[in-house]
Amino acid sequence: MKTISIVIPVYNEEDRLEKTFKVLKAFVVPHGLKLEKIIFVDDGSTDGTKIRIEKFIEESVKIHLISYKQNRGKGHAISAGMKMSISDYTLFLDADMSTDIGEVRKFLPAMRNNVPIIIGTRKNGHSTVVRHQPFIRESMGKVFTFISNVVLNTWVTDFTCGFKAFSRETKDTLFPNLKVKDWGFDAELLFLGRISGFEFKEVPVIWSDDRRSKVKLWKDIPKSMLDLFYIRLSGFMGFYAIETLKPHPAVNFLKVLKSYLF
Repeated sequence: MKTISIVIPVYNEEDRLEKTFKVLKAFVVPHGLKLEKIIFVDDGSTDGTKIRIEKFIEESVKIHLISYKQNRGKGHAISAGMKMSISDYTLFLDADMSTDIGEVRKFLPAMRNNVPIIIGTRKNGHSTVVRHQPFIRESMGKVFTFISNVVLNTWVTDFTCGFKAFSRETKDTLFPNLKVKDWGFDAELLFLGRISGFEFKEVPVIWSDDRRSKVKLWKDIPKSMLDLFYIRLSGFMGFYAIETLKPHPAVNFLKVLKSYLF
């Protein structure tokens, strides 16, 4: 029996939470798993997100909320939720439930084998995409995956699917070292997993696009590309391996450039 906690980052999701709550209420924990916590992380929402989650919390002692006033990015929110979990595995997923929480049952074989990092994928040929992203966005996603693998020397079919699980040891090793707090954090997380020697397992999932996505191609794609080179250079200079090592000046330059442009 493996224990699991679930982290759901939210930012101004008031209009989508009804669907989220409905899916969570209908969720039947697969045999072989014990659900310990569902952790919502409110990443500085300015609408009624926090209030709605606080009401939902009253329905179960397993539901928890972390909230702070300043929007700090998806990576930061997920990291905050991961700190609260002490389960054997911790899964993070998107609040829009593009991948239904029930798909976690497909992760069970890998969990039984103690695989450190389990990644839901939409793109390995065995996945089911109920509704595709718009053509341009889907094409850009494929380009980003290709470039990410080349730059980071990884072999992953899907970096950005918001459905990933980590063993306790793995999350406690990787998440405290994350430097990228926004959309590029997935790539950094998997890069850190590779250089740390953790095994990956990609699992095909059922996925459906939510057309209300907050991704802005004209802004987030260039930012994520810059993140890739920041991550790779940080790794090359040993920034992640030795905590006391100061980043190379080029790393600082990329960080400043990113903040200036975006």
